[in-house]
Amino acid sequence: MRNQIRFGLFLGFFALSAVAATARARPNILFIMTDDQSYRSVGCYEGSRPWVNTPNIDRLAESGVKFATAYVGTWCMPARVSLLTGRLPHAVETVRMEGPYPGVAYDPQQAPFWPSVLRDHGYTTAHIGKWHVGADTGAGRDWDYQAAWLRPKRAENPDGTSYFYDQKISFNGAPAQPVRGYSTDNYTEWADAFVRGANRDADQPWYLWLCYTAPHHPFVPAERHRFDYLREEVPVPSDIFPPRPGKPAYMQKVREFEYDDNGMLRAVYPAGFPLREGVHDYNRSIRAIDEGVGRLLDTLAETGQLENTLVVFTSDQGYAWGEHGFIKKVAPYDANIRAPLIVSQPGTVLAGHTVDRPVTGLDLIPTFFEQAGIALPWRMHGHDLSPLLQNETATWPHPVMLSYTGWTYGRATMPLPEAGMDGHSHVAQVPWYVMLRKGNFKYIRTLVEGEGEELYDLNADPDELTNLAGEPDQRQRVLRLRGDAVAQLRRTEAPFVDALPSVRSLGP
Repeated sequence: MRNQIRFGLFLGFFALSAVAATARARPNILFIMTDDQSYRSVGCYEGSRPWVNTPNIDRLAESGVKFATAYVGTWCMPARVSLLTGRLPHAVETVRMEGPYPGVAYDPQQAPFWPSVLRDHGYTTAHIGKWHVGADTGAGRDWDYQAAWLRPKRAENPDGTSYFYDQKISFNGAPAQPVRGYSTDNYTEWADAFVRGANRDADQPWYLWLCYTAPHHPFVPAERHRFDYLREEVPVPSDIFPPRPGKPAYMQKVREFEYDDNGMLRAVYPAGFPLREGVHDYNRSIRAIDEGVGRLLDTLAETGQLENTLVVFTSDQGYAWGEHGFIKKVAPYDANIRAPLIVSQPGTVLAGHTVDRPVTGLDLIPTFFEQAGIALPWRMHGHDLSPLLQNETATWPHPVMLSYTGWTYGRATMPLPEAGMDGHSHVAQVPWYVMLRKGNFKYIRTLVEGEGEELYDLNADPDELTNLAGEPDQRQRVLRLRGDAVAQLRRTEAPFVDALPSVRSLGP
């Protein structure tokens, strides 16, 4: 009997040791997300402005995999809802706008956020930075540590400056308190401390979601970067003014820039913002982000965690600067919504590799769970990127789909709003749509009765100026992609999949 007890104790000790070893082997995850950052603002990206200076983000790409084309979301709030649930907004229940913007309410039982699952499986979880999903930040439920900036109401912050200076921060769910300083630098400081061991158990793997508020409007650079990019040229996009042949009716009305009396191009909203200076300030504000990325990579190396930390850099979506007439995100064109996406982990992820196949931000969540060795807790819409991170010849049969449904979620997206416009759509002046990217072709279906479809060959026409949907030789491709879009809506449980508005005839 005594020997049996000893053998049982040995087995128990062996099991505990195995669990501890597994925990040590599981990677940390550093998920860095910026706000409104276009792929064109990262130097290592083809198509970026030739003068942008992002040496540390470029360095991350040199040590990992750069995804040439990534679509994360259409605008800030639904992008975050998707990244917290693993599902497209049209399939996330209970999330809803409530009260003055940006008020959001949700039931964490019906719309749980997956960081809580990592937490239940032995990860220390942390969130630092922008929180744009309502007053309930999940402190103590989803996050072991949190330093959250709750995006204020417009009336409280009419000029948007708190995106950059002297924010009110809620630490671990406590009432928000003013914190002096430049937000990007503050977030980096808190993230650096966490990586070094503050506010976490040293024996547990960790997940940190670091959400910078830059380069969101009003595009305020750190003082040390105010004089960067003084002389760099900013070409005027060819379709900054209508007409835009082949595009939907709403696109013939988009005119968000005008020439002033001195011949300078200025934004209508934000009122009076010069195009050239706006692009410069936008990119200047990214300089501090780049420095933060460099500092965190250095800290990971210094603390011996670099090879056991999966580092991801992306943004919630892109941002157009005059392309198609816009100064915003939302619209289904790459200038508006295409974001950078870089994944690195030396020794595990391919180094210096570029993936040309389009992917989505939703693919990150299954990837995190796969790398952590944890089963997905519910049905998610993305696909594990691990094959693309570790094998240059891996196949990737998955098309990418985004749906824009304003600030409407789940079953509330049915019935579809009249003329495809809910409250957010009226503000953004972009009706609801479905966008599908498959290979080098992009298909867009605007959810307005009788509207025409759009088809672009991104290899031949990266600026999306020529709609091919009406070309006789593209008819079969349009029909196939239309069917693919419906299939993806069905796969992702879109409530309106069987009630789509009719499209304008493609002709004989």
